[in-house]
Amino acid sequence: MQKHASVDELLKSGAHFGHLTRRWNPKMKEFIFMQRNGIHIIDLKKTEVFLKDALEQVKNLTASGKTILFVGTKKQSREIIKTEAIRCGMPFVTNRWLGGMLTNFETVKRSIGRMQDIESQRNDGTFENLTKKERLMREREYTKLEATLGGIATMNRVPGAVFVVDTVKESIAVNEAVKLNIPIIALADTNSDPDIPDFIIPCNDDSARTIQLITSNIADAILEGMAERQAREEEELAEQSLLESQGKAEAEAKDSPAAKTRKRRTRKPEGNKGPAKPAAAAKPAAKREAKPEVKSDAAKPAAAKETASKDAPKTEAKEASKGKEADKDSAKEA
Repeated sequence: MQKHASVDELLKSGAHFGHLTRRWNPKMKEFIFMQRNGIHIIDLKKTEVFLKDALEQVKNLTASGKTILFVGTKKQSREIIKTEAIRCGMPFVTNRWLGGMLTNFETVKRSIGRMQDIESQRNDGTFENLTKKERLMREREYTKLEATLGGIATMNRVPGAVFVVDTVKESIAVNEAVKLNIPIIALADTNSDPDIPDFIIPCNDDSARTIQLITSNIADAILEGMAERQAREEEELAEQSLLESQGKAEAEAKDSPAAKTRKRRTRKPEGNKGPAKPAAAAKPAAKREAKPEVKSDAAKPAAAKETASKDAPKTEAKEASKGKEADKDSAKEA
């Protein structure tokens, strides 16, 4: 369960004090408990509920790998924002918000690259080869860039969400985030418009103690979400390595000599193939049995005898006629 500041902790930090009644935004009416001495008092029970919801959203965003940009350029919030952002490893803006820092991020990236180039020149000894004037000019350029862009030097793309201390003071940053549909988590005082941020935390945004309490809760939620993401990635990596090891073990088992020996033993011996041959040998027998349907050589002599018996009277008659002719010739000669 996500830890969050209790009502007592919020009360001790002065989170319930709003602005003067004449400086209020009517849309914040539902979050105002009462007014005292011309000052609106914020309902801390609602603050606790909205804080809990905002922390849960922050945790889910970081657990999914999103980056949250911390923005707080007010004097009482600068050091707090910087410290807590560094603690949870998130980018931050505390000096001045450059117009187009989100909507024109590619240009901002080039300025970040220039700042990093100058820093590398300072470290590799290039400055020693420059004149005093050139060295001074680059030092001034680096100081100016670092003050504005030093907190976002590690930000390679537009953030997944923006955490803002004061939506009125940081109106440019809020408008750019709205234009790019970037979720906004913001502290909302009685003079703020609660409809602009996606997740509001109704409280005093001018008290350093309140800013410290809420910002530290946000940083804790970020760390918890990052730990959850890391644990999930480690679990997935362990499952993947387990599957790979199982696959290797199966492949090694198939290629092992014992497995090859089992394969040889399971093959049928050559002697078992013998009974199949009589079936093949039965085919010629079937052919030989089918041949008697055609006239066989044994049947041919019988047919020849029949034709010979039929032709015998004819030959006897021819021989008799030849004998008569021979008798006639012998009589003539006599």
